[in-house]
Amino acid sequence: MDKEQVKKIIKDKNIKYIRLQFVDMLGIPKNFSISTDLIDSVFEDGLGFDSSSIKGFSDIFNSDSLLLPDPATFKIIPWLDEARIICDVCYPTTKKPYEGDPRSLLKAEIKKLAEENMEFYVGPEIEFHLLKEVNGKLVPHDTGGYADFSPLDLGEEVRNKAALYMHMMGVKSEITHHEVGDGQHEIDFRFKESALEAADDVITYKQVVKNIAAKEYGLVATYMPKPFYGQAGNGMHCHQSVFKNGKNIFYDPKTKNLSDQGKWYIGGMLKHAKALTAICSPSVNSYKRLVPGYEAPVYIAWGWANRTTLIRIPGYNPTNEKALRIEFRSPDPTCNPYLAFTAMLKAGLDGIENQIEPPKPIDYDLFELSLDELEERGIETLPINLGEAIKELEKDKVIREALGKHIYEKYIEHKKKVWKEYSMYVTDWEFQKYLRY
Repeated sequence: MDKEQVKKIIKDKNIKYIRLQFVDMLGIPKNFSISTDLIDSVFEDGLGFDSSSIKGFSDIFNSDSLLLPDPATFKIIPWLDEARIICDVCYPTTKKPYEGDPRSLLKAEIKKLAEENMEFYVGPEIEFHLLKEVNGKLVPHDTGGYADFSPLDLGEEVRNKAALYMHMMGVKSEITHHEVGDGQHEIDFRFKESALEAADDVITYKQVVKNIAAKEYGLVATYMPKPFYGQAGNGMHCHQSVFKNGKNIFYDPKTKNLSDQGKWYIGGMLKHAKALTAICSPSVNSYKRLVPGYEAPVYIAWGWANRTTLIRIPGYNPTNEKALRIEFRSPDPTCNPYLAFTAMLKAGLDGIENQIEPPKPIDYDLFELSLDELEERGIETLPINLGEAIKELEKDKVIREALGKHIYEKYIEHKKKVWKEYSMYVTDWEFQKYLRY
C-alpha cells in the first residue's frame, strides 16, 4: 500500500484520526494521534516529538526526533473506527534512521539480507492468560486445559473475536485453542514475507488481545511469562528459516534433509543462546518460567521433533523444503520482537559464516535426566536469572554488535537497574518464610 492508497481509504471511510505508532526499547507500543487533515504533511515531513521521554531513546539535550510513517502498515482499528500507521524513528534534519529505534535496527538487517537475495522468515507462537477480578484479586478466568472445549474453556469467544480483528488488521490467524494452564490461550498466525512484518504483527496481536479482553469482556490479558506459581508459563516459540533466491537454505534437496547451512545456523544459535536469553527472556519473571528440572526449554541442545530441547526441528513435514524450519523455544512474549528477531538472525548467521557445528541431536527426553546426568553429557542450561543473562550478554560480541552500540548500552543500563531493584525487593514469600528466624 502506498501513500495515495492510504489517503483514498481515509477519504472513503471518513476516518478522522490516525495513530502514529512506534515502540520503545522494551517493545512497549507508543503513539501520537493526529487529525487526518495532517496526513499529507506527515507523509512529507514526518512528525516531530520529544524522544527523551521514551525508554532507551535520546537524552534531554538531544531529544528532537522524527516519526516517519510506513504507508504499507496502514490499518483501520476495528474497535475505534480510527487508523494506525507504524512509524520509523529518524533524525529530524537528515531523516536517517535513529540508531535507538528497534524497528529500524531490524529493518536494516532485512535490507542487508535482501542485497544477497535472502529473506528471513519468523513465525512466533504467542501464549497469554485471561484473568478476571475476584475479591480484588486477579485470577485465571477458567480452569480449562490443553485444547479443551467449553464450558471448561471460557475463552473461545474472546479468541475468535480477537482473531477476527487481527485478520482485519492484516494478521491472519490459523489456529486458536486453550493452552495447558488455567486461563491460558494461544492464537497462531501465519508466517509473513519478512521478519519485519512478523515483528509488526506481534505488536498488533498483543494490542488486539488486550483491548478486546478489556473493552468487550471485562478481562485482563497478560503476557507475563509466569503469572502463577505451579501453572504453565507463557512462551513465544519462534519458528524461523532463511531463504536465498527463493530456496530454503536449511534444506538439502539431495538428502531431503537438514542442510549443512541449517546445522551451522543451529550451531550459532546454541553458541549464543545464553546471551540471546537476555534479549528474548527480558524480565526477572522470565526466569520463573525457565527453571531447570521442570518442563521448560532451558537445555542448550537441539533435536528432531524433541520438545525437551532448546531448539527443535518440527517433525510435521520435514522433507518439505518450504516447511523445514527450526523452532527456538525459550523466548517469551514480553520481549521486544524487533530486537529478539535481529539477535536471533545474527546468531544464526554467525553460525553459517563460521561453520559452527552443533553437537549431535538429542533423541531422548532431557526432562527425565537429573542435573548431574545432564552435566555428565555436557548439556548446559540457560542463565538462571536476569543477572546471569546480563553477564552473558556483556561477554558476547556478536549479540552486542547485533543491537548496536546505542541500544546495547541503554539496554544493559536498564536491565542492571531492574535486576538491582529486584534483588533488594523483599517478597511476601520471604517475609512469611523468614519472619520467625
